[in-house]
Amino acid sequence: QGFKDNLHAVFCLAENAVGPRATRPDDIHVLYSGKTVEINNTDAEGRLILADGVAYACKDLGADIILDMATLTGAQGIATGKYHAAVLTNNEEWEKACVKAGRNCGDLVHPLVYCPELHFSEFTSAVADMKNSVADRDNTPSSCAGLFIASHIGFDWPGVWVHIDIAAPVHAGERATGYGVALLLSLFGGASEDPLLNMVSPLGCNGDSPAEEMERDSKRRRLV
Repeated sequence: QGFKDNLHAVFCLAENAVGPRATRPDDIHVLYSGKTVEINNTDAEGRLILADGVAYACKDLGADIILDMATLTGAQGIATGKYHAAVLTNNEEWEKACVKAGRNCGDLVHPLVYCPELHFSEFTSAVADMKNSVADRDNTPSSCAGLFIASHIGFDWPGVWVHIDIAAPVHAGERATGYGVALLLSLFGGASEDPLLNMVSPLGCNGDSPAEEMERDSKRRRLV
């Protein structure tokens, strides 16, 4: 799509199968960030490799904007419904941009509560830096799951971190919806040379001159 900035895709993939090295309750893992995690829920496994993914993006790729997207929690569908993904971010401008990008492209997004000073304590462990699942499932578990990932780059990290939980809108019945592709293109479209993506992107646009606006109107007519 003609992106002008460095853009990396890190795929955090693992086979969720039982084997002799499977994660067990009370295991303690050292993640790529160097932080230790006590396993108190073997079903909260995806966040372990997502945490490694964002740590890799930070340490090895030197990214200044990190967006992780995953079908992370069943609670997302309760928190924001089956049509809106949930967004959690350390940056208010990017929170607004995600919502606007979703409206522009049809992949709808709604914010979660971002409050690590109140919610990250849900992961408190007596034997590790954190547990991998919350103590109280009634205390915004989707937000907490995102905070688990963010903790592996650090809550004081100066870059932009965006977490998008897409558990509910990625499927309709037994079929996949393809949710997320349009959202990412819209969100980062301002860094593209594609005029249509520039038009729908909520970021990186400082206003167009009348000539540019006329040219875009002409392109809109051709698309129609």
